Amino acid sequence: MLLTTKFLRPASDSRAVQRERLSALLTPGQPKRLNLVIAPAGFGKTTLASQWCARTTGSIAWLSLDEHDNEPRRFWQYVASAFENAGLTGLDACHQNLANSTDNSLENAITALINALATDDTPWVLVLDDFQFIFANEIQRQFAYFIDYLPAGVTITLVSRTEPALPLARWRVRGWLQEVHPALLAFSENESREFFHNTMGLAISEAQVQAIFQRTEGWVAAMQLTALSGHKTGSPRDQPAPTSQQPTLSLNQQHISDYVLTEVLDKQPPETVSFLLDTACCTRLCASLCDSIRHADDSQEKLEHLLAKNLFLVPLDNHNEWFRYHDLFRDALLQKLAATDALRAQQLRERAITWLLHHGQIQEAIAQIVQKEDWPWLAEVLATHGNKLIHGGFHLPVLDWLNALPERQITDNAQLQMLRVWGLFFANRLVQLEPLLSHVESLLQPGSETLNQDTESAPGLKSEISLIRSYLARSRSTDKNASDLTRQVLAEIDHTRIPLKSVTYYGLGLDDYGSGNLTGAEKSLKAAVHYGQIERKPSTVLSSGGLLAWIQYNRGDMDLALQTCTEVRQWVDRHYADPTQPRLISCWLSAALTEIHRECNQLQDAAAHLGPLLEHVNKGAEPGQHVIIQHVRGHLAFSEGRYQQAIEFLEDADTVARKRREHIVFEPPASSALLARCYLAIGETARARQILEAEDTRAVTNPLNREQNSISYARLLVAEGSPEPALALVTALIPDTEDNEHIRHKVEALLVCGDALALQNRTEQSQERIARALSLAADSGFMRLLTEESPRLQRLVRANAFLNSGGYWQQSVAEMLADQDQNDSTESTPTGSAPGAEAMALAEPLSQREREVLELINAGHANKDIAVHMGVAPATVKAHIRNLYGKLGVGRRTEALARARELGILTV
Repeated sequence: MLLTTKFLRPASDSRAVQRERLSALLTPGQPKRLNLVIAPAGFGKTTLASQWCARTTGSIAWLSLDEHDNEPRRFWQYVASAFENAGLTGLDACHQNLANSTDNSLENAITALINALATDDTPWVLVLDDFQFIFANEIQRQFAYFIDYLPAGVTITLVSRTEPALPLARWRVRGWLQEVHPALLAFSENESREFFHNTMGLAISEAQVQAIFQRTEGWVAAMQLTALSGHKTGSPRDQPAPTSQQPTLSLNQQHISDYVLTEVLDKQPPETVSFLLDTACCTRLCASLCDSIRHADDSQEKLEHLLAKNLFLVPLDNHNEWFRYHDLFRDALLQKLAATDALRAQQLRERAITWLLHHGQIQEAIAQIVQKEDWPWLAEVLATHGNKLIHGGFHLPVLDWLNALPERQITDNAQLQMLRVWGLFFANRLVQLEPLLSHVESLLQPGSETLNQDTESAPGLKSEISLIRSYLARSRSTDKNASDLTRQVLAEIDHTRIPLKSVTYYGLGLDDYGSGNLTGAEKSLKAAVHYGQIERKPSTVLSSGGLLAWIQYNRGDMDLALQTCTEVRQWVDRHYADPTQPRLISCWLSAALTEIHRECNQLQDAAAHLGPLLEHVNKGAEPGQHVIIQHVRGHLAFSEGRYQQAIEFLEDADTVARKRREHIVFEPPASSALLARCYLAIGETARARQILEAEDTRAVTNPLNREQNSISYARLLVAEGSPEPALALVTALIPDTEDNEHIRHKVEALLVCGDALALQNRTEQSQERIARALSLAADSGFMRLLTEESPRLQRLVRANAFLNSGGYWQQSVAEMLADQDQNDSTESTPTGSAPGAEAMALAEPLSQREREVLELINAGHANKDIAVHMGVAPATVKAHIRNLYGKLGVGRRTEALARARELGILTV
């Protein structure tokens, strides 16, 4: 007797998430013969197969397998009967052979089944659900024979928790196989949203949907258990809860753990359960780690076995070395181990931490120690590894770990206090440093208990204090004091055991850069990169290499600058490639790459390097980084003719540079020169003059910034029709650019000189200066700067004999200038004013950015949200709102919106 209910296909719920992207993969087609749907329990395998069958036309047979079907005769009896129950005829020979066979050699019966399918000449689909119960070698061999000789138009779909022992590799090569694996079966975020809102009828918030999706990683069963546990508090789909009263929903860990135990662990052999429980303490797994904590040598085999059985093991690489358990599965394992053998759970965790520390996985080890709340061990590990972590870019986690320690363990510990100083320094919390430095100095006074206990580290700590004080002096613009302190540290550093050379040389590089000594800065920064690699300090290597490339770019060595960026990035990626950690980003390095590609007219590449930096601006970058990022962002917008946006970014950079100068340990690139050029480009010479004659602009100390401002002032004079003072200004400037090897500035100065001479009708001299500028630009690879000059100067460049002398560079620049001539920027004149009521009622029309702010206010966004949306600082948004209120003649948001609607600026 056969159980006919096993031939019934599960009913398809109309409310269930429809997964068209997966159903399309299961659709029959030549030469495909087999669909393989494999995933752990609770990933919606059966639901998917049922949905697909419901929408598939043709003859469909369904068979739900169980543990009793792992016997050849019984298995094939059910397979044949499944076809017969679905309408296939001509199976008498098959049934007769099955009945008369005295052993497990059933090839005749299987052949008869294949012949019946071929004679029927109808497209058939067979779904075998829960195929993981079929593991007998004889059935696997017979099933492979069945697939090999299937007639055209017959498609078999296997739904299984584990991968069957079938010749899948051979079938893949032939194109017979379509695989649907766990990563595909996991719900996407949109599918998760549809599941909660439509299938389960819960009106939960978007934030809750995202949080549960991220925590479950799209595991459908975990979502369903969560939804069921909170269904009583949810609102029906046709009666959504008000936004202010949306129901809350969180993962029900107990229900998920019970599901894991009953549906997964209870069905595994004891040795598999033992391995799972023993290794659950590891957030990441490899064979060596598992062997160490288990005191065994077979872990690689065990891991590959778990991977083949799809037991919630996620590979982290392409060569099956590192893995992790699904987080919720791991949580269930930990809960069971703690309940059954708490002492062993503690021992296993300690072994795992020890292995991680010995193998350089410091952050994972510390995370486990914090979870264990072993504060003495945490203090010991931080004292040993904290400095390396901070200089590896992980200063914020180190601060968090220090804050987790009981205060008594850190107050009188000079080494840990110094770690806090460095962490705060890299977090740009400079105002908190002075009291801490004084406290550390008191701990190192002769006769103090701390000094008596740790005499070896005292000299190094004193050097660290001097180095920090040198950076603080730079933030106060006391450059000589900063340089003296830095050189004092460098003189004493060989007598200490603490690796500080890279950071010290970086400080010297900043000093030389600030004084305009690019040659000295280049030498110091190369040393910083060198010692940073020896000391294994990737953040210092990136920052030093990035500033070095920035200097090489300004000196006109763009190929060398690009090589520097590439070599530094490759070294960091080679030594610090951890897939669990975010990629280390250097503001200087990415900014230099943005400028290099922008100057080479590779604008898409420039934007790609700028992209990762914008996230830091939106999240709140350190002031110095904020200024650099917005500066290069503004320069890219300027090069592309987006003058209004360029003005926004540059004004934001200028505001932050002025208001937060005490938090910046170097003089960042001045935005005033480029900002003035933006206003010149849109014809607002008065505003350009106001910027260049401002007190802050005149107070800059960095020679690079002074030169930029002077060249922009000369451009202003030429634009105003005053070539003589412009010529005097740049003529006096050119020798300085030659002496300091500021090649980019020399090119720009010569161009402006040529423009001024042309305005005096001194054509021959004008073309000579421009030819010199073009020759220098060609040698250095500068191109884009030529398209950023005034239209008149661009015409002079196009007429110059050097540009028409042939060569790749000359041809590229000529084409760029021709394109520039044809494509005048849409933002070259003020935009945003509309005809009608607004034009008549407003003395000054709204700018494009003011209109954008108004639209965002109308949409209900707060100032902080508007700043993130526009990519500027909140202070810039406030300035826009003040201007907006002034132009509309209002004092509040509601009044501004009403006035804008009255004038027709807003329609809703």
